[in-house]
Amino acid sequence: MAQILTFLGKGGCGSTTLAIATAKQLAQAGQRVLLVIRDISPGPAVLLNQGLTPEPAPLGTNLWALQVHTTHLLEKSWDDLKALETEYLRTPLLKAVYGQELGIMPGMDSALALNLLREYDASGQYDVIVYDGTSAIDTLRMFGLPEILDWYVRRFRGVFQQSDLGRVLSPFIQPVSAAVLAVDWSGDLLDQPTGEVRSLLEQGRDAVSNPARVMAFLVTTPAADAVASARYFWGSAQQVGLTVGGVLVNHGELASDQIEAFVPLPHFPMPSQQTQGWEALMAAIPDPQPLVSSAPHATVVDVAAKTVKLFLPSFDKSQVKLTQYGPEVTVEAGDQRRNLLLPPALQGRAIAGAKFQEQYLVISFN
Repeated sequence: MAQILTFLGKGGCGSTTLAIATAKQLAQAGQRVLLVIRDISPGPAVLLNQGLTPEPAPLGTNLWALQVHTTHLLEKSWDDLKALETEYLRTPLLKAVYGQELGIMPGMDSALALNLLREYDASGQYDVIVYDGTSAIDTLRMFGLPEILDWYVRRFRGVFQQSDLGRVLSPFIQPVSAAVLAVDWSGDLLDQPTGEVRSLLEQGRDAVSNPARVMAFLVTTPAADAVASARYFWGSAQQVGLTVGGVLVNHGELASDQIEAFVPLPHFPMPSQQTQGWEALMAAIPDPQPLVSSAPHATVVDVAAKTVKLFLPSFDKSQVKLTQYGPEVTVEAGDQRRNLLLPPALQGRAIAGAKFQEQYLVISFN
């Protein structure tokens, strides 16, 4: 398994340049690094002084890079789906539809890119994957997909099984599937596939919330709008369970009040790559490993104290809305909504109160 590093900043703050510098620095330190770039324009290739393809291509010792082509990923995923259909259905329905003719619908880009990261992470070929997304919001939505999709599978599977339609159809699903499918699956057909999907989604959710597996850096300049955007992305990252390790500052130094706005995150001034070259920039990139243990974690559960602490910097109580549905608490902050599945010991307990304490939203239960 690899550690995945990504960057969150306002457009034009230099996230792509810092992603490249980070990949170069880690490769120079002896780690096997894959640089994944979502920007499909020629810009990244110009920065790298080398063309990019949809497959990993060597950039130097221990360093490979690829440019995400969504159409290429969609064709591959469609072919995999057709292969599964042919394996299980006696009369495949999708054989006349070809991946080359499929259009890209909204949301496909993020889902396919996340699956690409999952596949390269599972390959064991890389120690670090450096991911440069198209925008901070798109990156956050992508890393939030496992938790969101897990909620949809969990919630709507339960709704169907408890419905009159679900109760009527359940006794017939297995015998009908035996007659239609080439393979006779025994047991609850609903539980088997959703169980496999949920396991995969839970693995993704756990990886995103573990800074040893996935961690982000904020990228900003001293400009007021860039700082405000970085702080917003910091708070939003916590809503998807993503840990932020530090702040990388381009084009100057932060003022004292701006430094205070990012406490307790460390900040690191970055030299200009254009004037001082890659080596100077690479030398300034912080080692992510010491930051793993020191970074504030997005969620802290204390069953004994009957509390759940959510790290939500840049938000205050007036900007946060809590709703409780059975074993879950929905946390709405900014443009992000998170469905937090409570641990078994806290399920069934009503929210007793909530308050902000040292940038943590502390939720207490009866």
